[in-house]
Amino acid sequence: MRTILKNGKIYVEKNNFQEAIYIENGMIKQVGTNEDILKNYSDNIIDLQGKTVLPGFNDSHMHLASIGAAMTSCNLTTAKSIAEIIQLGKNFLEENEGLTVLYGRGWNQDYFITGEKRLLNRLDLDKISMEIPIVFDRICGHVSVGNTKALEVLGVDGNTVIDGGTIELDSEGNPNGIFNENAIRLIQSVIPEKDDKDREEEFLKAANYALSVGITSIQSCDITGKESQNMFNIIHNIYNNQKTKLRYSHQFNFQDIDDLKYYLETEYKTGQYDEKFLSKGALKLFKDGSLGARTALMLKDYEDAPSTKGVSALTDEQLQELCNLATEHKIRVVTHAIGDGAVESLINAYEKTMKDGKNNLRHGIVHCQITSMEQLERIARLDIPVMYQPIFLDYDLKIVEARVGKELSSTSYAFNTLYQLGAPISFGTDSPVEDCNPFPNIYCAVTRQGIDGNPIGGFYPKEKMELQDVIDVYTIGSAFNEFKEDFKGRLKPGYVADLIVLDMDIFTIEESKIKDIKVEKTMIDGELVYER
Repeated sequence: MRTILKNGKIYVEKNNFQEAIYIENGMIKQVGTNEDILKNYSDNIIDLQGKTVLPGFNDSHMHLASIGAAMTSCNLTTAKSIAEIIQLGKNFLEENEGLTVLYGRGWNQDYFITGEKRLLNRLDLDKISMEIPIVFDRICGHVSVGNTKALEVLGVDGNTVIDGGTIELDSEGNPNGIFNENAIRLIQSVIPEKDDKDREEEFLKAANYALSVGITSIQSCDITGKESQNMFNIIHNIYNNQKTKLRYSHQFNFQDIDDLKYYLETEYKTGQYDEKFLSKGALKLFKDGSLGARTALMLKDYEDAPSTKGVSALTDEQLQELCNLATEHKIRVVTHAIGDGAVESLINAYEKTMKDGKNNLRHGIVHCQITSMEQLERIARLDIPVMYQPIFLDYDLKIVEARVGKELSSTSYAFNTLYQLGAPISFGTDSPVEDCNPFPNIYCAVTRQGIDGNPIGGFYPKEKMELQDVIDVYTIGSAFNEFKEDFKGRLKPGYVADLIVLDMDIFTIEESKIKDIKVEKTMIDGELVYER
């Protein structure tokens, strides 16, 4: 199939824009002026009418299945108080009669403006219902709360201990319903398993949303533990039957060495991947938690919580064992590390897997939020890819100085510094922690401001990035993580025709409007997969 797009403002690479593009059999054959393209070809012409065209975005870290699940669960993101959360839960039960378990996600105590500003506990959720189990996840995904019924069903008491996680206790030594890190799996086990049909529908619903906001490739963590083989099968079925064109690369999470060994003997050997639409991907690990929940692992105590350094979801010994085994099998490792303590451990672990100081497998860091200048320089020197989420600034700029102090804050969320040091960086959203829409993400990277436009001038403005650099790290930069930078992420001959058409010119509008850009068309392999 042949297609021509003419009369556009097509971003090819930095400071290189063209008018027209010729696509044949899903590949870009030529870019140039209208005259250059149209004198040779006259097939299936789309008139862009001056609209701006970018490569499709590649979200370098998200959870697609969880996006779909969030679309069908109790949405708590709007809650401004504990009372509102309780009411949202009651409303959801009334609207969905017959539920045997209530699951919700998205609350954030830092957004509470009335009543107590604290973490939820089981007594709060008991006010919704004591008849059925209730599980409400914090927006970060690193804290989960269960009601009394959920704890009873699971048999959780003051003596229950989980390696790499915490079950918090009240003043009488009983669980207060708050679970973090590895303990979250326990409280979430009370939620009934969905059938394959439901999970597939959720996956595809999320995929369609991603396409609608201009994402053409994702690197997604939807597999957790060896019990997730069924999710592998669901994803295989989706791609074997071409139910979506969204390009998908796994980031499978195995925190336990035996789970990784099981994967190596099963899916790793038998799974069929074309590496174009469905890729085997990387091992995804968690070293720590989140800044908002104070479970990010710090080298020193939190400024606003002395005696607290966060949570280590893996010991350094466990982390090293997993990295070594993955490296031995030539599997890329990407690890969640937010605090500087977690980042330090991770750099050390990766360096021990390298031969002659070369990071040939491109082992990377997801988040990498709290960092010292020394750590940034080591990351660049060792060529460790970093998967950043600029949209996190929208919330974190309100708390980071209180959590870690001004000095450490000044070298944190250091997108521009690390980019200028030459480290491979990429952007994503960690959705559903944040919306996977790329444009608010780009806005935060360019302005260093929250969605509300504050602070004026930007948060540590030296870390503002140039717009074209942001687009590059969000496209070909993310493709680098997958070893696919030679055929994906550019609108140049020899690259796949994955592109988006915008309703506003991102290069000329006011920076404040970037977050409001909408996608008019999305193409993958030269095929129109979304039209507004």
